[in-house]
Amino acid sequence: MTATLPAPLDVRLMNWTASALFMGFALCVLAAGAWWVLRYPGFAIARIVVQGELVHNNAVTLRANVAPHLAGNFFTVDLRAARDAFEQVPWVRRAQVRRVYPGSLQVELQEHDAAAYWGPESGSALVNTQGEVFEANVGDVEQEGLPRLMGPDGSSAEVLRMHGLLAPVFKPLGLEIETLELTGRGGWRTVLDSGAALELGGGTPQEVVQRTQRFARTLTQVAAQYGRRVDALESADLRHADGYALRLRGVSTTAAPAGGTAAAARTR
Repeated sequence: MTATLPAPLDVRLMNWTASALFMGFALCVLAAGAWWVLRYPGFAIARIVVQGELVHNNAVTLRANVAPHLAGNFFTVDLRAARDAFEQVPWVRRAQVRRVYPGSLQVELQEHDAAAYWGPESGSALVNTQGEVFEANVGDVEQEGLPRLMGPDGSSAEVLRMHGLLAPVFKPLGLEIETLELTGRGGWRTVLDSGAALELGGGTPQEVVQRTQRFARTLTQVAAQYGRRVDALESADLRHADGYALRLRGVSTTAAPAGGTAAAARTR
């Protein structure tokens, strides 16, 4: 059998050159195609369809604010960047963005549902029903009578849960929580809509609620002993193991044991 001789060097060089030219031509074609896709007007984003239950935003304003931040066309737009752009809009909690052929982006939005104000009155922070803090124009809040919650960073969900536990305790007395604060030492204090300031103490949520329930059950009885109603309450300290101390309008500091009978009081 005759052995196959290797191709001459000049033939091999020609083959390599042809292959390199072909690869270069193919790359040029791909680059030109990519440039055409990027520039072709027919692939531009023609519509942005906004869906979701919107209360503080509207589709027209959203499209006008977000569209300038969208780079690329239907095929090249970064959906994650588009989602981030929508989620930067005030009151938007979550956005889902997807392509809908031909030439549309469909956006599903979820807005924050404010449950309370967060932090000092000078701030613009709120807490949503999931316990998340967000920034918004507080003048846009439609709900009336929202409480103000305060606490260390990262405690908003815990404070909101405690508010949910304590609010029903005061409701039978015709009182509502105006502010609720978790202190840096883990204690709780609240101011009611009557202006009364209460020190609730620390401990587990169950312990705090139990002390508050004991106070609420006996407050009417204690106030009546001094000819006062519940709305005469100015302040109370529930951090005592065997009862609580309170101040009634027109009455000096009053101590009440767990049973609810006042131990001492002096009329002012």
